Amino acid sequence: MESTLLSNPTLLLGTVSGLVGLSILAIVLGVYRERQFRGLKSRLADMNQSYSSDTMDGDAPATFLERVLRPLGHDLLVRLGRMTPSGNLVILRQQLRMAGNPANLAVIDFLGIKMLAAISTGLLTAVYLISARGITTSSAILFAVAGAIVGLYLPNFWLSGRIRQRQAEISKALPDALDMLTTMVDAGLGFDIALLRLCERWSNPLTHELERVVHEMRMGVRRIDALRNLADRADVPELRTFIAVLIQADQLGISIGNILHAQSEQIRLRRRQKVEEIAATMPLKMMPIIVLFIFPALFAVLLGPSVPGFITAFGG
Repeated sequence: MESTLLSNPTLLLGTVSGLVGLSILAIVLGVYRERQFRGLKSRLADMNQSYSSDTMDGDAPATFLERVLRPLGHDLLVRLGRMTPSGNLVILRQQLRMAGNPANLAVIDFLGIKMLAAISTGLLTAVYLISARGITTSSAILFAVAGAIVGLYLPNFWLSGRIRQRQAEISKALPDALDMLTTMVDAGLGFDIALLRLCERWSNPLTHELERVVHEMRMGVRRIDALRNLADRADVPELRTFIAVLIQADQLGISIGNILHAQSEQIRLRRRQKVEEIAATMPLKMMPIIVLFIFPALFAVLLGPSVPGFITAFGG
């Protein structure tokens, strides 16, 4: 091989040229990769420096509550939640969704809160009765058990209140939202874009749920399924009826604009009828107040000046 290369200068020159070219290419690639690595390292250093400076200047360091007490409290809630029966987990999960997931509570966290409330209420009841009232230990234990049962259901009452409040807010915002959707659809926007514009302009529980519907549709969920999920989460009769009509119109190919017009008028009519029904019950609700507070004051003002005359006339 060496004699062939030496006897053929052209082949030798080509081989040397190829080796030199490969060497230059390797050097160029190495320099390019080194520059990329240095640039990436420099950007990472800048990001770390900016993050550390922002943390030192803008954000306060983590407190003892955030570092220790909050994780310990969450751990305690989880452990207590695992001690409860798991039969009502589905119902409780649905109730948390209907309440809008307050404080981002999971089912296990809420069960832990219930157990913690029951234990705390029972202990406080027993300590109060033994120390302040002087009741015997056996009687205090019975009262503590009753207090623990009450404390166990106190979070349920709070959750039910949150659900009713949220449903009332959704029902109140629905007619105005339908009017806005009708206007935007009549202006030429698609239904999905109209929902997105509505969520950008308003901020209430209804728009939060509609924004979740838009996100689900962007993730690939069918519009029918996303609307059904909304009806299950909110559980508002007016909204459920509107969603049922929308689904039927989508399946039959009916124009959404006409559906929005009809549903807007119908929901406003229902709200007017509901207000009239509440107003019709007001006289009956005001009757005890009138009898107990207004009538005695009225009798005192009207008949009070004549009382001395009656005493003088009939006293002798």
